[in-house]
Amino acid sequence: MDDFLFSDEPNDVVEPDSNGVWKVIVVDDEPEVHAVTKLALSDFEFQKKRLEFISAYSGEEARKVIQAHPDAAIVLLDVVMETDDAGLQVAKFIRETAKNNHIRIILRTGQPGQAPERQVIVNYDINDYKSKTELTAQKLFTVVMSSLRSYRDILAIEQSRQGLEKIICASRDIFSTHSLDHFIKGVVQQLTSLLGTVDEAIYATSLVASNDSTHNADQLVVFTGRGEFESCEGKPITEVLTQEQLQACSTALQEKSIVYKDNYLFAYCTSEFNHSSMLFVSGIPDFLTDTQKHLIEIFSQNVQLAYENVQLQAEVEDTQQELVYRLSEALEQRSTETGNHVKRVAHICFALAEGYGLSRRDAELVRMASPLHDVGKVGIPDAILNKPDKLEEQEWQVMQTHAEKGYEILKDSRREIVNAGAIIAKDHHEKWDGSGYPAGKQGESIHIYGRIVALADVYDALRHKRCYKPAWELEQVVAEINSQKGKHFDPKLVDVFNSIIDDLEAILVKYPDKPSN
Repeated sequence: MDDFLFSDEPNDVVEPDSNGVWKVIVVDDEPEVHAVTKLALSDFEFQKKRLEFISAYSGEEARKVIQAHPDAAIVLLDVVMETDDAGLQVAKFIRETAKNNHIRIILRTGQPGQAPERQVIVNYDINDYKSKTELTAQKLFTVVMSSLRSYRDILAIEQSRQGLEKIICASRDIFSTHSLDHFIKGVVQQLTSLLGTVDEAIYATSLVASNDSTHNADQLVVFTGRGEFESCEGKPITEVLTQEQLQACSTALQEKSIVYKDNYLFAYCTSEFNHSSMLFVSGIPDFLTDTQKHLIEIFSQNVQLAYENVQLQAEVEDTQQELVYRLSEALEQRSTETGNHVKRVAHICFALAEGYGLSRRDAELVRMASPLHDVGKVGIPDAILNKPDKLEEQEWQVMQTHAEKGYEILKDSRREIVNAGAIIAKDHHEKWDGSGYPAGKQGESIHIYGRIVALADVYDALRHKRCYKPAWELEQVVAEINSQKGKHFDPKLVDVFNSIIDDLEAILVKYPDKPSN
């Protein structure tokens, strides 16, 4: 018979299967209502998923079940149970306390007069309202089907929202990358966030225009890699990928699309600069949703833009660094010092800064700005600058002005490197005990950049020949710097110096003085 509410069939529960289930919470104080509801929907299936029924027999029990199953799709909710409005209070709890806006609420009542439909619809966030006497098996089937479709669509919207948020975060993170070395690491991290798992990755690129009909996989060269591909930089992808992978790569290039194969993918990347690039990622999940595939499509284009952004940033910084080096080397040539002093000091500063605990960005900034430490010597006469003998008191006073002169030349710049150079120029002759110049600063009132360059400059100067002295042996230099711990130099910085002395000596070997003519 059509009105299933009077059926007396047994209480069958559909077991979950491998395709997953739709959870339906049945809340009613009459056990037979639970039984006939399950019977009427026993063969229900939507998107190859069956129903899993969860029972509650009071408003209080319903609250616990709702909190225990936040992923439930539907609640079939009786209005009148232990109180006349128990079901309404559960509906209010679901939306306001549990903050569950996804679950579809279908109110059922055997006493519709006690809770008028219009009033309930207006005052409570429910999705349907049915009298038990009108809710036949067919109508129950229809209302459950429509509610599941709504629930499915709500989940899709929520997944899209979360995916968009992830894309925004991922794009922000890769666009904030300033180092080409960190680029692929950032890409893999963000893909892991989007997909849940990623094993290995390659970013291969070519300067050939993407609209070149002769463009093929052989022209792509590995720019950077992760996992087993970390050591493949500069190699053609034909040397690092299998034949099957190369075929998938060629397909992605020809179709300018994303190709999914087994547990890996190739994503074609391009931008307004018309550079063809390919992102290869392995270890992806076996099943990707349409939403995830859409996110990968968006992300692959952002990757190309981010790559070019990092390239441009690196080019700007390399240009700045080269200009700084050339200016500093020009000053060295004016004195009797021979080249590479500024390069050595720069790399020594970076090592000391990292050992001291500065961020990588600050360490890079000290490295890039340190060559400007003696820029003020441009205002010092040659006779004083290159005097082989000890300077007279008046000459020494003139020499000391180079710190302030350097600061005046570099100050008030809108460029981060130049501003750091101004700080270094002014503070690198200050001493920890306050006996330095130009301001007699003491301890931590001396900027850390200045403290680092002070030690690096002295170490390199002592280890190399100058017009006024021969090069010192390592043991002499280490003894001298340690004797100045807490006097000339920051004590903590001296400890760092001692701990990385082998690394510092390697820098001296890598950048030796150029032979004089």
